[in-house]
Amino acid sequence: MPSPFDHTITSEEQLAALYRKPSTIAAGKACDHIDEQSQRFISASPFVVVSTTNRQHSRGDVSPKGGPPGFVKVLDQKRLVIPDYNGNNRIDGIRNLLSDPSIGLLFLVPTNGESLRINGQGYPTTDPQILDMFTDEVRRPTSAIGVHVDEVMLHCAKALRRARLWQPDSWSGGAPTAGELLASHMSSLDMSPADIDDTLEASYQADLAADAPEQAGTGGLS
Repeated sequence: MPSPFDHTITSEEQLAALYRKPSTIAAGKACDHIDEQSQRFISASPFVVVSTTNRQHSRGDVSPKGGPPGFVKVLDQKRLVIPDYNGNNRIDGIRNLLSDPSIGLLFLVPTNGESLRINGQGYPTTDPQILDMFTDEVRRPTSAIGVHVDEVMLHCAKALRRARLWQPDSWSGGAPTAGELLASHMSSLDMSPADIDDTLEASYQADLAADAPEQAGTGGLS
């Protein structure tokens, strides 16, 4: 597909001419395993963004995953596991891994400006021993994503500081509600934005309650 933008960068040489060389720390900060400090960061994180690739359509997908701090389990220096809790059942990321195991993770810890990046290979699994690891904090997941780690690196705080992400006084609001977005995206959906919001909220409450151990849940619009 030809680029829809002018002045598109098409070579490594063009790119290198635009940016200064990374500092010694930035250039050498990646390691190939989960060390003790990286494990501490993961154990403190309640939120990770998961990036996968849809090979069929040649596009990337990103999906947020959340749970109690430490809901992502580190098995050893080269492996970690992400549980798949109640969601919208599109399972885009898991499906993508069936044809392309490439995966990228970005861990966030509230109030911490730095984030932790991990790149590797993802493998959907129903290993009973792995799924049983999650039953004490949230319900036993249907499946999990096992990740074999290739690269681990700290990401500097500049982006989160520019965004003032953890500073409530900077939050402007004004974003559309989920109902407004869905009504705009789905013209065939014969519901008002307010009704969609109410339906979604009921679905969220049911699915989050179903994530409690030993519970079963039902799905909704999400």
